[in-house]
Amino acid sequence: MTSVTEEKDREVATTAEPTARRVFTFNDYMMFGAILLFGILGPILFPNYTFQIAVLWLMVLFAQTWDVMGGQMGYNSLGNIFFFGAGMYICAVTQIGLFTDVGAYTSPSDPGTFNFTPDQYYIGVAVGLVFAAIGSALLAAVLGWIVFGLRGPYFAIGTLGIALAAGELIGAWEWVGAGSGFPIPVYPGSGDGKSLFYYALCFGAAIATFLFLKWLYSTRFGLAINAIRDDEEKAEAMGIHTMRHKTAAWMISAFFLGISGGLFGNMTGFIEPLEVAFPVATFGIFMVAMALLGGKGTIWGPVLGAILFHILKEATWIYFLGWQWVALGVIIIINIVFFQQGIVGWLQERYPHWFGIEVEARSPGAKEAAE
Repeated sequence: MTSVTEEKDREVATTAEPTARRVFTFNDYMMFGAILLFGILGPILFPNYTFQIAVLWLMVLFAQTWDVMGGQMGYNSLGNIFFFGAGMYICAVTQIGLFTDVGAYTSPSDPGTFNFTPDQYYIGVAVGLVFAAIGSALLAAVLGWIVFGLRGPYFAIGTLGIALAAGELIGAWEWVGAGSGFPIPVYPGSGDGKSLFYYALCFGAAIATFLFLKWLYSTRFGLAINAIRDDEEKAEAMGIHTMRHKTAAWMISAFFLGISGGLFGNMTGFIEPLEVAFPVATFGIFMVAMALLGGKGTIWGPVLGAILFHILKEATWIYFLGWQWVALGVIIIINIVFFQQGIVGWLQERYPHWFGIEVEARSPGAKEAAE
């Protein structure tokens, strides 16, 4: 005799079209190994581009965290960049506040003269990143109870409003430098040492995000958020606590985005609210475009989409300076018009065995019976 929980699990598993089963294959391990190899050898082979490759790993993290909501759960957020900026400020304030007064340090009229020792710097970064991750996740929990009453375009616009408002509010807050921003503590070492240090952290954050999300999607939580994507009303009728799952998914995205914000703030060395912390028109749009380009709702789509998009973006900035936004706009239009399922989604439809998708046969009329 089966339990009620087991029956609900089977129902959740059949909410989405049960026509294929995803397994991690040899090809997946090969791709993961290639990414690891490039991540390790990247700064050695291309030492002059260490910072750009480090940003590439942050783009991979961006696309993966957006896909938790937009691809796996069907809630297209345009304001996830809010958690990037929140994490940046939380990390910086923690780094400074542990050892000196934040208001004095950020004041343009009476700047603090505190010099951070190497131990203080590294302790501040470590504690700051932890606080950035936890603080961003808590902000997601609070905001989730407000915006998850909205759906579709209303949810997207609501989250966009949060990100835009945050930049303006921080820009008026004198304690954190207001619109003038404030400098991050100086790295206690050479410029090359700083590049390698933050490269390793960015690469590690991207890999950790991928491994965690891969595991998460294989659990009942992954089935639940897929059920919400396919039909939220039916998911609720089956007993899934949709609000709890939606909030948890947003908290997970915010957790990793908070870490990325703390890392990027320290990499740039200076925080400014609109262009660095809450860049809605750049990073905020890029994370959506990267997931769509690669194929949202897939394991590898956000990763490959982020890598390809970042390479194309850097190429257009070098060879089409002045026309870079036009070039990127054309790329996005082609993606939306001709490859709505993304590169990986398009390939999965034609070559499912490449991705370990085992298609299950249906008997005639099985779909109608399931409905």
